[in-house]
Amino acid sequence: MTGKKSYRDIISASNKPGPIGVFDSGYGGLTILDEIRNELPKYDYLYLGDNARTPYGTRSFDVVYKFTLQCVEFLFSQGCHLVILACNTASAKALRSIQQNDLPNIDPSRRVLGVIRPTVEEVEQLTTSKHIGLFATPGTVLSNSYPLEIQKISPEISVVSEACPMWVPLIENNEHKDEGADYFVKKHVKNLMSKDSEIDTIILGCTHYPLLKDKIEQLLPDSVNVVSQGEIVAKSLADYLRRHPEMDIKCSKNGTTRYLTTENPGKFSSSASIFLDKDIQAENVEVE
Repeated sequence: MTGKKSYRDIISASNKPGPIGVFDSGYGGLTILDEIRNELPKYDYLYLGDNARTPYGTRSFDVVYKFTLQCVEFLFSQGCHLVILACNTASAKALRSIQQNDLPNIDPSRRVLGVIRPTVEEVEQLTTSKHIGLFATPGTVLSNSYPLEIQKISPEISVVSEACPMWVPLIENNEHKDEGADYFVKKHVKNLMSKDSEIDTIILGCTHYPLLKDKIEQLLPDSVNVVSQGEIVAKSLADYLRRHPEMDIKCSKNGTTRYLTTENPGKFSSSASIFLDKDIQAENVEVE
């Protein structure tokens, strides 16, 4: 940021209440935001999609960490005291480093939360067979984050993962409802269940995947729970704010939402309609 005031200078000077930041590498985090707003409608939200640099799922840990940290610092500079990484890849590859290594230097009073931990805590309560399946992007699967987190809570639970590289492009091109998408959904459902027939709970480990939930459920026995993250994360956030009143008072409450993108705002606004049931207006920003 040559010649500009650094994000950290701006962050250190910002103490008044601000919106809750919601970050994703693209559009999928809108499914999380939508459920959070349903659960906590009085709060203000600032959504940032790093669409110019998406997808994150195929990038290395170092690159995802660098991009995610830049976006978190940007949201902090816009007045957010709390940021939700509504992105499984960012949660898997960057959250722990940001929490442990960066927040103490940026501002120890600020918080960054992810989507993996609350999801894992929920499915641990749902499974009776102790066999869990995971649909996710290749990057999330390779990170091994879900099996590791589940092992911390319940070592007796086994996790089988299935990478689904075509699902996100199908959704973002609004082709997920077409018959052409059926082949890719059926392929990965069959692959997952063939690995472990005792699976009774499946995690949709990408924020895009709730848009395919109906197709997935049609291919599974009624006894299999298919878990999407939006409602889980929303309830977890509401609980977090109840338990941390010192953070709650730093979150402004006027019921507003702004949408930011590092790409073309017109394109973002148009594509956002795939994930939201209303038209929105996005703003372009540069994140460095």
